[in-house]
Amino acid sequence: MTQDYIAVLVQIVLAGGFAVATLIASALLGKRALRNPMKDSAYECGMLPVGEGQARFSVKFYLVAMLFVLFDVEVVFLIPWATVYRAQIESGAGIFLFAMLGFVGILFLAYLYALKKGALSWQR
Repeated sequence: MTQDYIAVLVQIVLAGGFAVATLIASALLGKRALRNPMKDSAYECGMLPVGEGQARFSVKFYLVAMLFVLFDVEVVFLIPWATVYRAQIESGAGIFLFAMLGFVGILFLAYLYALKKGALSWQR
């Protein structure tokens, strides 16, 4: 039985060896430029870099993005359920529908909570 895993072990060793060899070759053969302040400064199309490098985003942006990801993933959970819904109903598993209605109900309550707290409004 261990003979089945020899190919996997050889592949892991080869992948690790390739990664290490690439890093060593890059360190030995890579061009090391002389550092100076002019080359290390940010290039802004001929303009002098003034101010912060990153613009600050409102926390509201991140909150809306996280809520979108949360509700989007929840909708992805509905896809496998929808694909087997007919087969479950034909087999007599009526609880299958009520379990999903409970899931969607909790999701809807979370959505109402986010609306009530103003998490989805841009103005404040």
